[in-house]
Amino acid sequence: MADILVSIRNLDVHYHTRMGVVKALDKVSLDIERGQLIGLVGESGCGKSTLGFAILRLIPPPGRIVGGSILFDAEELLDKDGAYMRQIRGKRISMVFQDPMTSLNPLQKIGDHLVETITTHESISKQEAWKRAEELVDRLGISPSRLSDYPHQFSGGMRQRIMISLALALDSDLIIADEPTTSLDVIVEAQILDLLKELKAAYNMTLMLITHNMGIVAELVDRVAVMYAAKIVEVADALDLFANPVHPYTQGLLKSIPNIKLLDQEFEIMKGSPPDLIDPPTGCRFHPRCLHAMDICSEVDPPLKHVGNGTMVACHLY
Repeated sequence: MADILVSIRNLDVHYHTRMGVVKALDKVSLDIERGQLIGLVGESGCGKSTLGFAILRLIPPPGRIVGGSILFDAEELLDKDGAYMRQIRGKRISMVFQDPMTSLNPLQKIGDHLVETITTHESISKQEAWKRAEELVDRLGISPSRLSDYPHQFSGGMRQRIMISLALALDSDLIIADEPTTSLDVIVEAQILDLLKELKAAYNMTLMLITHNMGIVAELVDRVAVMYAAKIVEVADALDLFANPVHPYTQGLLKSIPNIKLLDQEFEIMKGSPPDLIDPPTGCRFHPRCLHAMDICSEVDPPLKHVGNGTMVACHLY
């Protein structure tokens, strides 16, 4: 039986704006197994980052979680107070943010970042914490002598390694990486991916990778969840998803990615644009752009259901 670390059910996140209520997450359900690398993919604005922030209970105002359940290691996080959440952030659930330069304190040395993270959650001396920080950055390919440097003295790739070291400092049960390679060039991106692979083997870590880069997903993750317009439309093992995508949106997403190795591939662009989340289409939210849309698609919102081989899909075709 699968060891489920995170179980999300019918999660709703709304942003109350002057234009109306933006339903950033709408009845989202997802399971993450312990030791699993799961990729969360989809177009910009579909709710990927919102889901990551919701797990940490860090939805910024005017947003708020209005319904659903987030079970973390069998404990309901939505019932916990702020003090409890501060205890588990960094200790049991860590996040690698998209832009490390805006996440690191420019007035604080790198070593102080790590020492503060460790001593906040563990009763050890600053000397012991500093020694652990040296071992950690050395493991990630950064010289311990650079712990006395400031964030601006590092390259983008090195700063991202520092963010990963902060996430690993306390052996977190779950690491949420929000597009960790977006601002990096392809060579540094490849180095970060190799590093994540090594860390998975060494620490058996559970990682939720939020990205729009399907190449990263193909190379790194075990399982993929595809989001569209605040909903999850398909969940499948990575190999199955690339070999046999089920949902029409997933099919279109993969066909819109050029691949120089597939010379006979017909490059396609999905028509239309993602919907306005203040006033989304009725029924299936993808039906205005779907080549296989039927009458029922504009009337009934399809539930996420199993279609065999561990794949789940929300589509009336199945």
